[in-house]
Amino acid sequence: MRTVGVEEELLLVDPETGEPQSLSAAVLARASRCEAEDDVFEKELHSQMLEFGTHPQSGMDELGAEIVRIRGEAAPHAREAGCAVAALAASPLPVRPAISMNRRYQWMAEQYGIATREQMVCGCHVHVSVESDDEGVAVVDRIRPWLPVLIALSGNSPFWQGRETDYASYRSRVWQRWPSAGPTELFGSAERYRRRVADMVDTGTILDEGMVYFDARLSARYPTVEVRVADVCLHADTAVLVATLVRGLVETAAREWRSGRDPLDHSVSLLRLANWQAARTGLGGDLLHPVTMRRAPAEAVVRALLEHVEGALSDSGDLERARTSCADLLRHGSGARIQREVWERTGSLREVVAACVEHTQA
Repeated sequence: MRTVGVEEELLLVDPETGEPQSLSAAVLARASRCEAEDDVFEKELHSQMLEFGTHPQSGMDELGAEIVRIRGEAAPHAREAGCAVAALAASPLPVRPAISMNRRYQWMAEQYGIATREQMVCGCHVHVSVESDDEGVAVVDRIRPWLPVLIALSGNSPFWQGRETDYASYRSRVWQRWPSAGPTELFGSAERYRRRVADMVDTGTILDEGMVYFDARLSARYPTVEVRVADVCLHADTAVLVATLVRGLVETAAREWRSGRDPLDHSVSLLRLANWQAARTGLGGDLLHPVTMRRAPAEAVVRALLEHVEGALSDSGDLERARTSCADLLRHGSGARIQREVWERTGSLREVVAACVEHTQA
Protein backbone atom coordinates (compact mmCIF):
# COMPACT_ATOMS: atom_id res chain seq x y z
CA MET A 1 0.00 0.00 0.00
CA ARG A 2 1.23 3.49 -0.81
CA THR A 3 2.50 5.49 2.15
CA VAL A 4 1.27 9.00 2.89
CA GLY A 5 2.87 11.90 4.73
CA VAL A 6 1.45 15.32 5.55
CA GLU A 7 3.18 18.67 6.05
CA GLU A 8 1.18 21.33 7.88
CA GLU A 9 1.95 25.00 8.41
CA LEU A 10 0.52 26.57 11.55
CA LEU A 11 0.13 30.20 12.57
CA LEU A 12 1.63 31.48 15.84
CA VAL A 13 -0.75 33.96 17.49
CA ASP A 14 -1.03 36.01 20.65
CA PRO A 15 -3.43 34.10 22.94
CA GLU A 16 -5.06 37.35 24.09
CA THR A 17 -5.23 39.54 20.99
CA GLY A 18 -5.15 36.89 18.25
CA GLU A 19 -2.46 38.79 16.36
CA PRO A 20 0.31 36.73 14.70
CA GLN A 21 3.57 36.67 16.65
CA SER A 22 7.15 36.40 15.31
CA LEU A 23 8.15 33.65 17.72
CA SER A 24 8.98 30.64 15.56
CA ALA A 25 12.65 30.69 16.66
CA ALA A 26 11.63 30.55 20.32
CA VAL A 27 9.14 27.73 19.66
CA LEU A 28 11.71 25.74 17.69
CA ALA A 29 14.30 26.21 20.44
CA ARG A 30 11.92 24.78 23.02
CA ALA A 31 10.97 21.88 20.76
CA SER A 32 14.65 21.02 20.17
CA ARG A 33 15.22 20.66 23.92
CA CYS A 34 12.47 18.06 24.28
CA GLU A 35 14.24 14.70 24.01
CA ALA A 36 10.99 12.75 23.82
CA GLU A 37 10.07 14.23 20.44
CA ASP A 38 11.23 13.62 16.91
CA ASP A 39 12.70 16.53 14.99
CA VAL A 40 9.44 17.27 13.18
CA PHE A 41 9.21 21.05 13.47
CA GLU A 42 10.81 23.39 10.93
CA LYS A 43 11.27 27.09 10.25
CA GLU A 44 9.05 28.63 7.58
CA LEU A 45 9.32 31.67 5.32
CA HIS A 46 7.77 33.93 7.95
CA SER A 47 8.63 33.89 11.63
CA GLN A 48 4.94 33.94 12.57
CA MET A 49 4.62 30.41 11.16
CA LEU A 50 5.63 26.91 12.26
CA GLU A 51 5.82 23.85 10.00
CA PHE A 52 5.78 20.16 10.84
CA GLY A 53 5.82 16.95 8.86
CA THR A 54 4.53 13.50 9.75
CA HIS A 55 6.29 10.23 9.13
CA PRO A 56 5.14 8.19 6.11
CA GLN A 57 2.12 6.15 7.15
CA SER A 58 0.22 3.32 5.51
CA GLY A 59 -2.91 3.61 7.63
CA MET A 60 -5.11 6.68 7.91
CA ASP A 61 -5.81 6.03 11.60
CA GLU A 62 -2.08 6.22 12.25
CA LEU A 63 -1.72 9.33 10.11
CA GLY A 64 -4.56 11.08 11.93
CA ALA A 65 -3.14 10.14 15.32
CA GLU A 66 0.24 11.58 14.37
CA ILE A 67 -1.24 14.86 13.17
CA VAL A 68 -3.19 15.19 16.42
CA ARG A 69 -0.11 14.28 18.47
CA ILE A 70 2.19 16.78 16.77
CA ARG A 71 -0.39 19.56 16.95
CA GLY A 72 -0.68 18.71 20.63
CA GLU A 73 3.10 18.87 21.09
CA ALA A 74 3.31 22.23 19.33
CA ALA A 75 0.81 23.82 21.71
CA PRO A 76 2.89 23.72 24.95
CA HIS A 77 6.06 24.77 23.10
CA ALA A 78 4.16 27.77 21.77
CA ARG A 79 2.66 28.51 25.17
CA GLU A 80 6.10 28.55 26.79
CA ALA A 81 7.21 31.03 24.12
CA GLY A 82 4.21 33.27 24.81
CA CYS A 83 1.92 32.34 21.90
CA ALA A 84 -0.56 29.75 20.69
CA VAL A 85 -0.82 27.64 17.52
CA ALA A 86 -3.77 27.97 15.16
CA ALA A 87 -4.55 25.99 12.02
CA LEU A 88 -5.42 29.10 10.04
CA ALA A 89 -4.55 29.32 6.37
CA ALA A 90 -4.38 33.12 6.64
CA SER A 91 -4.52 35.53 9.54
CA PRO A 92 -7.99 37.06 10.00
CA LEU A 93 -6.38 40.05 11.74
CA PRO A 94 -4.10 42.62 10.09
CA VAL A 95 -0.45 41.57 10.21
CA ARG A 96 2.97 42.76 9.09
CA PRO A 97 4.74 39.54 8.08
CA ALA A 98 8.34 39.14 9.25
CA ILE A 99 10.61 37.13 6.97
CA SER A 100 12.77 34.51 8.70
CA MET A 101 16.49 35.15 8.54
CA ASN A 102 18.37 32.80 6.25
CA ARG A 103 20.05 33.17 2.89
CA ARG A 104 17.31 31.45 0.91
CA TYR A 105 14.48 33.54 2.33
CA GLN A 106 16.43 36.76 1.93
CA TRP A 107 17.04 35.89 -1.75
CA MET A 108 13.31 35.40 -2.18
CA ALA A 109 12.57 38.75 -0.51
CA GLU A 110 14.96 40.54 -2.86
CA GLN A 111 13.76 38.66 -5.95
CA TYR A 112 9.99 38.87 -5.45
CA GLY A 113 9.52 41.98 -3.31
CA ILE A 114 6.04 42.47 -1.89
CA ALA A 115 4.88 39.05 -3.11
CA THR A 116 7.29 37.47 -0.61
CA ARG A 117 6.28 39.78 2.22
CA GLU A 118 2.61 38.96 1.70
CA GLN A 119 3.06 35.17 1.51
CA MET A 120 2.20 34.54 5.15
CA VAL A 121 -0.25 31.77 4.29
CA CYS A 122 -0.43 28.24 5.65
CA GLY A 123 -0.98 25.16 3.52
CA CYS A 124 -1.33 21.42 3.84
CA HIS A 125 0.97 19.41 1.55
CA VAL A 126 0.37 15.70 1.00
CA HIS A 127 3.11 13.29 -0.12
CA VAL A 128 2.16 9.91 -1.60
CA SER A 129 4.79 7.32 -2.50
CA VAL A 130 5.35 6.36 -6.14
CA GLU A 131 7.47 3.58 -7.61
CA SER A 132 9.41 5.71 -10.10
CA ASP A 133 9.62 9.13 -11.69
CA ASP A 134 7.80 7.71 -14.72
CA GLU A 135 4.88 6.65 -12.56
CA GLY A 136 5.02 9.94 -10.67
CA VAL A 137 4.77 12.08 -13.80
CA ALA A 138 1.97 9.88 -15.12
CA VAL A 139 0.15 10.57 -11.85
CA VAL A 140 0.80 14.34 -12.03
CA ASP A 141 -0.67 14.38 -15.54
CA ARG A 142 -3.81 12.49 -14.54
CA ILE A 143 -4.79 14.11 -11.23
CA ARG A 144 -4.73 17.71 -12.50
CA PRO A 145 -8.49 18.30 -12.98
CA TRP A 146 -9.40 16.79 -9.59
CA LEU A 147 -7.18 19.03 -7.47
CA PRO A 148 -9.56 22.02 -7.35
CA VAL A 149 -12.01 19.85 -5.40
CA LEU A 150 -9.40 19.60 -2.65
CA ILE A 151 -9.23 23.40 -2.51
CA ALA A 152 -12.98 23.49 -1.94
CA LEU A 153 -12.90 20.79 0.74
CA SER A 154 -10.05 22.43 2.67
CA GLY A 155 -11.01 26.11 2.33
CA ASN A 156 -9.95 27.83 5.56
CA SER A 157 -8.98 31.41 4.73
CA PRO A 158 -12.02 33.68 4.31
CA PHE A 159 -10.39 36.75 5.94
CA TRP A 160 -7.34 38.75 4.86
CA GLN A 161 -5.78 41.73 6.66
CA GLY A 162 -8.87 42.26 8.80
CA ARG A 163 -11.39 42.06 5.97
CA GLU A 164 -13.86 39.54 4.58
CA THR A 165 -12.58 38.38 1.20
CA ASP A 166 -15.72 36.61 -0.10
CA TYR A 167 -13.42 33.64 -0.81
CA ALA A 168 -13.38 30.30 1.01
CA SER A 169 -9.66 29.93 0.25
CA TYR A 170 -8.02 33.29 -0.22
CA ARG A 171 -4.71 31.63 0.64
CA SER A 172 -4.78 29.86 -2.72
CA ARG A 173 -5.17 33.22 -4.51
CA VAL A 174 -2.21 34.71 -2.64
CA TRP A 175 -0.16 31.59 -3.40
CA GLN A 176 -0.66 32.14 -7.13
CA ARG A 177 1.59 35.23 -6.93
CA TRP A 178 4.65 32.99 -7.10
CA PRO A 179 5.81 32.81 -10.73
CA SER A 180 6.05 29.00 -10.71
CA ALA A 181 2.77 28.27 -8.91
CA GLY A 182 -0.37 26.71 -10.30
CA PRO A 183 -1.61 23.96 -12.60
CA THR A 184 0.63 22.45 -15.27
CA GLU A 185 0.32 21.30 -18.85
CA LEU A 186 0.65 17.61 -19.63
CA PHE A 187 4.25 16.40 -19.45
CA GLY A 188 3.91 12.90 -20.95
CA SER A 189 7.17 11.55 -19.54
CA ALA A 190 9.63 11.95 -16.69
CA GLU A 191 12.23 13.17 -19.18
CA ARG A 192 10.01 16.04 -20.32
CA TYR A 193 9.13 16.90 -16.73
CA ARG A 194 12.80 17.06 -15.72
CA ARG A 195 13.66 19.11 -18.79
CA ARG A 196 10.88 21.60 -18.01
CA VAL A 197 12.05 21.97 -14.40
CA ALA A 198 15.67 22.43 -15.50
CA ASP A 199 14.61 25.08 -18.02
CA MET A 200 12.72 26.94 -15.31
CA VAL A 201 15.72 26.95 -12.98
CA ASP A 202 18.02 28.03 -15.82
CA THR A 203 15.97 31.18 -16.32
CA GLY A 204 17.26 32.46 -12.98
CA THR A 205 13.71 33.45 -12.05
CA ILE A 206 13.60 30.73 -9.40
CA LEU A 207 16.49 29.62 -7.24
CA ASP A 208 16.28 25.84 -7.58
CA GLU A 209 14.01 22.84 -8.05
CA GLY A 210 12.50 23.34 -4.61
CA MET A 211 10.90 26.56 -5.86
CA VAL A 212 8.92 24.81 -8.59
CA TYR A 213 5.54 25.33 -6.94
CA PHE A 214 3.33 23.24 -9.21
CA ASP A 215 -0.05 22.21 -7.78
CA ALA A 216 1.31 18.65 -7.94
CA ARG A 217 4.97 17.85 -8.44
CA LEU A 218 7.63 15.23 -7.94
CA SER A 219 9.16 15.88 -4.54
CA ALA A 220 12.76 17.06 -4.65
CA ARG A 221 13.48 15.21 -1.36
CA TYR A 222 11.35 12.07 -1.32
CA PRO A 223 10.16 9.36 -3.78
CA THR A 224 6.70 10.88 -3.75
CA VAL A 225 4.17 12.94 -5.62
CA GLU A 226 3.52 16.06 -3.57
CA VAL A 227 0.11 17.74 -3.81
CA ARG A 228 0.21 21.35 -2.61
CA VAL A 229 -3.22 22.89 -3.23
CA ALA A 230 -4.98 22.55 0.14
CA ASP A 231 -5.31 25.14 2.87
CA VAL A 232 -4.10 23.97 6.24
CA CYS A 233 -7.26 22.38 7.63
CA LEU A 234 -8.87 23.63 10.80
CA HIS A 235 -9.53 20.07 11.99
CA ALA A 236 -7.10 17.16 11.87
CA ASP A 237 -9.92 14.96 10.52
CA THR A 238 -10.19 17.17 7.44
CA ALA A 239 -6.44 16.90 6.86
CA VAL A 240 -6.81 13.11 6.99
CA LEU A 241 -9.65 13.30 4.46
CA VAL A 242 -7.50 15.36 2.09
CA ALA A 243 -4.65 12.85 2.48
CA THR A 244 -7.05 9.95 1.90
CA LEU A 245 -8.38 11.49 -1.30
CA VAL A 246 -4.90 12.34 -2.55
CA ARG A 247 -3.74 8.76 -2.05
CA GLY A 248 -6.87 7.58 -3.84
CA LEU A 249 -6.16 9.95 -6.73
CA VAL A 250 -2.54 8.81 -6.98
CA GLU A 251 -3.44 5.12 -6.98
CA THR A 252 -6.29 5.63 -9.47
CA ALA A 253 -4.01 7.61 -11.79
CA ALA A 254 -1.27 4.98 -11.61
CA ARG A 255 -3.78 2.28 -12.53
CA GLU A 256 -5.03 4.33 -15.47
CA TRP A 257 -1.44 4.81 -16.66
CA ARG A 258 -0.66 1.12 -16.43
CA SER A 259 -3.83 0.27 -18.36
CA GLY A 260 -2.93 2.73 -21.13
CA ARG A 261 -5.71 5.22 -20.41
CA ASP A 262 -4.80 8.76 -21.49
CA PRO A 263 -5.18 11.74 -19.13
CA LEU A 264 -7.86 14.35 -19.63
CA ASP A 265 -6.38 17.03 -21.87
CA HIS A 266 -7.79 20.14 -20.17
CA SER A 267 -5.88 23.34 -20.85
CA VAL A 268 -4.04 25.19 -18.10
CA SER A 269 -6.45 28.08 -18.70
CA LEU A 270 -9.44 25.91 -17.75
CA LEU A 271 -7.63 24.42 -14.77
CA ARG A 272 -6.85 27.90 -13.48
CA LEU A 273 -10.54 28.77 -13.75
CA ALA A 274 -11.43 25.61 -11.82
CA ASN A 275 -8.96 26.56 -9.10
CA TRP A 276 -10.40 30.06 -8.90
CA GLN A 277 -13.99 28.79 -8.70
CA ALA A 278 -13.10 26.37 -5.89
CA ALA A 279 -11.27 29.09 -3.97
CA ARG A 280 -14.14 31.52 -4.40
CA THR A 281 -17.11 29.40 -3.38
CA GLY A 282 -15.62 26.43 -1.54
CA LEU A 283 -18.42 24.00 -0.76
CA GLY A 284 -21.03 26.76 -0.68
CA GLY A 285 -21.76 27.02 -4.40
CA ASP A 286 -20.99 25.59 -7.80
CA LEU A 287 -17.63 24.11 -8.79
CA LEU A 288 -16.31 23.17 -12.22
CA HIS A 289 -16.81 19.47 -12.86
CA PRO A 290 -13.37 17.86 -13.38
CA VAL A 291 -14.48 15.93 -16.47
CA THR A 292 -16.70 18.44 -18.28
CA MET A 293 -15.23 21.70 -16.92
CA ARG A 294 -18.76 23.03 -16.60
CA ARG A 295 -20.46 24.35 -13.49
CA ALA A 296 -22.11 21.83 -11.18
CA PRO A 297 -23.22 21.88 -7.53
CA ALA A 298 -20.39 21.24 -5.08
CA GLU A 299 -22.14 18.15 -3.74
CA ALA A 300 -22.26 16.61 -7.23
CA VAL A 301 -18.58 17.38 -7.85
CA VAL A 302 -17.51 15.88 -4.53
CA ARG A 303 -19.60 12.81 -5.35
CA ALA A 304 -17.85 12.59 -8.73
CA LEU A 305 -14.47 12.65 -7.00
CA LEU A 306 -15.50 9.86 -4.65
CA GLU A 307 -16.76 7.79 -7.58
CA HIS A 308 -13.52 8.41 -9.48
CA VAL A 309 -11.36 7.03 -6.64
CA GLU A 310 -13.87 4.45 -5.37
CA GLY A 311 -11.85 1.41 -6.43
CA ALA A 312 -8.63 2.64 -4.85
CA LEU A 313 -10.34 3.70 -1.61
CA SER A 314 -12.24 0.43 -1.39
CA ASP A 315 -9.01 -1.55 -1.77
CA SER A 316 -7.29 0.48 0.98
CA GLY A 317 -10.28 0.25 3.32
CA ASP A 318 -10.87 4.02 3.30
CA LEU A 319 -14.04 4.34 1.24
CA GLU A 320 -16.65 4.57 3.99
CA ARG A 321 -14.53 6.94 6.06
CA ALA A 322 -14.08 9.22 3.05
CA ARG A 323 -17.79 9.18 2.23
CA THR A 324 -18.71 10.02 5.83
CA SER A 325 -16.12 12.79 6.09
CA CYS A 326 -17.21 14.36 2.81
CA ALA A 327 -20.85 14.24 3.88
CA ASP A 328 -19.98 15.91 7.18
CA LEU A 329 -18.06 18.68 5.42
CA LEU A 330 -20.87 19.29 2.96
CA ARG A 331 -23.32 19.45 5.86
CA HIS A 332 -21.31 21.55 8.33
CA GLY A 333 -18.81 23.35 6.10
CA SER A 334 -15.05 23.67 6.08
CA GLY A 335 -12.96 25.96 8.25
CA ALA A 336 -14.04 28.99 6.21
CA ARG A 337 -17.67 28.48 7.20
CA ILE A 338 -16.76 27.96 10.86
CA GLN A 339 -14.71 31.17 10.88
CA ARG A 340 -17.57 33.10 9.32
CA GLU A 341 -20.09 31.70 11.80
CA VAL A 342 -17.96 32.92 14.70
CA TRP A 343 -17.60 36.33 13.05
CA GLU A 344 -21.36 36.60 12.45
CA ARG A 345 -22.06 35.62 16.05
CA THR A 346 -19.46 37.82 17.77
CA GLY A 347 -18.42 40.51 15.31
CA SER A 348 -14.86 39.97 16.53
CA LEU A 349 -11.95 38.65 14.50
CA ARG A 350 -10.09 38.11 17.76
CA GLU A 351 -12.82 35.66 18.72
CA VAL A 352 -12.45 34.00 15.31
CA VAL A 353 -8.78 33.37 16.05
CA ALA A 354 -9.53 32.17 19.58
CA ALA A 355 -12.08 29.68 18.26
CA CYS A 356 -9.60 28.40 15.69
CA VAL A 357 -6.96 27.88 18.38
CA GLU A 358 -9.47 25.65 20.20
CA HIS A 359 -10.46 23.78 17.04
CA THR A 360 -6.80 23.14 16.19
CA GLN A 361 -6.44 21.04 19.33
CA ALA A 362 -9.86 19.36 19.07
